[in-house]
Amino acid sequence: MRPDFDVAVVGAGVIGLAVAASLARRGRSVVVLERNDGIAREITARNSEVVHAGLYYPSDSLKAELCCRGREALYERCAALGIPHRRLGKLIVASRHSELGLLEEILARGRANGVPGLEMIEAHQIQSMEPQVRAVAALLSPETGIVDAHAFALSFLAEAESHGAVLALRTEVVGIEQRPGGWRVMALVPSGERQGFECGAVVNAAGLAGDRIATLAGMDVDACDYRLHFCKGDYFSLAPGAPISLSHLVYPVPVAAGLGIHATLDLGGRTRFGPDTEYVDEIGYPVDPAKAELFADAIRSYLPELETRWLSPDYAGVRPKLAGAGESFRDFVVAEESEAGLPGLVNCIGIESPGLTSAPAIGERVAELLASL
Repeated sequence: MRPDFDVAVVGAGVIGLAVAASLARRGRSVVVLERNDGIAREITARNSEVVHAGLYYPSDSLKAELCCRGREALYERCAALGIPHRRLGKLIVASRHSELGLLEEILARGRANGVPGLEMIEAHQIQSMEPQVRAVAALLSPETGIVDAHAFALSFLAEAESHGAVLALRTEVVGIEQRPGGWRVMALVPSGERQGFECGAVVNAAGLAGDRIATLAGMDVDACDYRLHFCKGDYFSLAPGAPISLSHLVYPVPVAAGLGIHATLDLGGRTRFGPDTEYVDEIGYPVDPAKAELFADAIRSYLPELETRWLSPDYAGVRPKLAGAGESFRDFVVAEESEAGLPGLVNCIGIESPGLTSAPAIGERVAELLASL
């Protein structure tokens, strides 16, 4: 087989684009296939835009390794390329004494992961840093920040294209067939016709469609536990002029499937709260205004002055979780599938938080997995 490209990357979110940049930089010919009419339209466009430090994940996990490596690479990339970002720092607050043990566990896990600068602070120190926040103690993470997710993703596209990569928009993958020496990828192109691409390897960075793409490539996603569960998260914004002012990100001690309804700031200084966690059967993005009272109750555990009328529905995102409702921790899947009889297929599945932060490291890891193929 004479390939059209060395590698076909399915998905032009920040993960797929970081992969494409890493491969193209190494001299691989790359095509990125994206079903939407622009890059970064799904998970990358609908999250908190937080740069995570690497606190929450078991030290032997890919999430811990890739988050910490990715964080350092992200800040370096942003500084070098002028990508808007701010290293604001984060407070994880314990509102009750019963939460102190969980806070200590997060501190120990963060230190085991090599996260720098972590510090437990007391109530009076919290008051001096964030006068409107009420908590008995907090964990300060100075390495946490925010980033312009679209500009970050766009930087990888620019790098990939500068090394010859090709982006094909409005191109939906409908078939992936293993061939001698490589793969044939079938896609619906903008004309409505089916077009085939011959390639030596396929990278599945399809986000919410990751399990569908893995199935097309010949994986039994139930047998290998790659089936995705959609977990929706809504956000509410703080009304302009509301008498709440924060200078750090503020997170509660995490419970359930997410990190709790936290307070984040965007690069324009606007305050947002979210996301909550709701497992859903279908992908959709409406935000129910009736949730405002539930959000306000949760937020008042650390911002008691908040009034419900200051909250308005903002946007929603959907996480591609490998763990279903009530299930325990699941790690990222970044795997080359030779052991499954599918050499040259790399699956990036279940890339939820901290996927944005981890993107540079995931790109490098995929390039390393394909280096010998």
